Amino acid sequence: MKTQTLGQSPLAVSQIAFGCMRISGTWNPSDFTPAHEEMGRQALYAAYESGYTLFDHADIYGRTLCELIHGRLLAESPDLRSKTVIATKCGIRFGGDPSPNSPHRWDFSKSHIIESAERSLERLKINQIDLFQLHRPDLLMDPMEIAEAFQILADRKLVKYFGVSNFRPSMVDLLNSGLPDPLIVNQIEISLDNLAPFEDGQLDSHLIHDLTPLAWSPLAGGWLGSSSLEPSQFSDRNAKLHALLGDLSKKYNTSRQNIALSFLLKHPSHIIPIIGTTNPERIKDSALAAEIELSREDWYQLFTTAKNQPLP
Repeated sequence: MKTQTLGQSPLAVSQIAFGCMRISGTWNPSDFTPAHEEMGRQALYAAYESGYTLFDHADIYGRTLCELIHGRLLAESPDLRSKTVIATKCGIRFGGDPSPNSPHRWDFSKSHIIESAERSLERLKINQIDLFQLHRPDLLMDPMEIAEAFQILADRKLVKYFGVSNFRPSMVDLLNSGLPDPLIVNQIEISLDNLAPFEDGQLDSHLIHDLTPLAWSPLAGGWLGSSSLEPSQFSDRNAKLHALLGDLSKKYNTSRQNIALSFLLKHPSHIIPIIGTTNPERIKDSALAAEIELSREDWYQLFTTAKNQPLP
């Protein structure tokens, strides 16, 4: 698989990232079984074998189970660590944490950021997080307090680089204003089903700041790559887009999902799609999207079909 560098850092990563959000098979720890863990391990092995190097976690994924599964795998096979750029996120706190009456909320306080990083390191059984991101924006975030937390984590060599997730360009600018070193990624929703970042200035801002866009839900929950959905399940626009993906998959001798992923890879902001499947065959197939070079004509045909209107 081809690689690229993350933002303003020397971190070289695969052009497609493996999302670990589903490797626990459940978000209810009481339902978690050895079968769930084995499924997650097989998904991780498939990703390693296919050349993925960027693994995307968050402390909330599987209610910490996803980090634990990956951590146990790395402990058993420490040689995999050198092939792994581990990203994880913090900041979302579920209701009931830490007390029964605590509401669901976001928390970018210095103490919570530092404590979250320490706990993720323990679960992942690693000495340093390669990329630590703030999850959904805390409306009460104080850039200077965040900068203090980041500086402490960097000085203690617990985190190598920092990023954010779901931040508007103005929030990126606000946070960067207080940091000694700029953020290197922003994880946002981008797909043929969500074209807003191409037109609302988000990807422009990423290019200006050399900020790598990590695309979550690049297959719109999977339907862009599906070959089994009934036509009745589609709107007229979605049916046309799905049909076009099928036509182009034949033209490029690949799958629908890889055409949808290559659409993102074509953009000069160097979008890195994060795939979320745990199916080993789809994990392996998605790695091949990095080898596809869509023509400009085919890219715009996808764009206008997804937009459901011609260009002005």
